[in-house]
Formats: sequence, C-alpha cells, structure tokens
Amino acid sequence: MSALTVYTYANCDTCRRAVKWLRAEGVAFVEKPIRETPPTVPELRAMLAHLGGADALRKLFNTSGRDYREMKLGEKLPALTEAQALALLAANGNLVKRPFALGKNVGLVGFEEKTWSAALR
Repeated sequence: MSALTVYTYANCDTCRRAVKWLRAEGVAFVEKPIRETPPTVPELRAMLAHLGGADALRKLFNTSGRDYREMKLGEKLPALTEAQALALLAANGNLVKRPFALGKNVGLVGFEEKTWSAALR
C-alpha cells in the first residue's frame, strides 16, 4: 500500500474539504467511494494500528450517522468483539468514519487540517 487511499462520500462536506486540501497540498492519493467500496477488514486493522489507544475501535465508526443510530450501535459496540465490529464496518461503508485515509505510514479518520498536515508532510 504505497499510495494514500482516501475513502470519501460525495455528499460529505468534510470529505470534500479533505480532498480539496490534498489537491492543494499536492498529495498524491487514490479516492474511493466509501459506500460502494468500504475499507476491507485488513485495511480497518491497519487503521486500528495507526489509531491505537483504548477507544480506537470506536474512532472507526461514524457515530453521528443514521445507520449507526438505527442499529443502536452506541449500546451494542462495547459487547462486540473486534472481529465482529470490523466485519460490520467492512460490510457497510455508511458506518465508517470519513474521510478515511490510509497509506503506508499514515492512518487518518475524520479531517482536521492540522493533523493531516503533520501526518502527510
């Protein structure tokens, strides 16, 4: 995984800002539609390794999304195994926090310009 892969949703303002920023900074990346092609379980595991910490798994979820709320994942997530949670994310791109950017030495979820700038320069 040499190039940066950025999973986005076309109607997401944050995703559009991230893509605009990447282009303005001259960062090479491949963009993938998160709903149609969600990150794979190996990609999700790689992101977990980048995020680290006790609540890393929760950081992968789009907790403000409709699917998350309708599935009552706020209540169910603590009882899920890591494998169950990752399978759920890989099967439903709506559940994944976006933008989701993964490269050889970088893993970013959500877009904060300062964080992305530090990670990608």
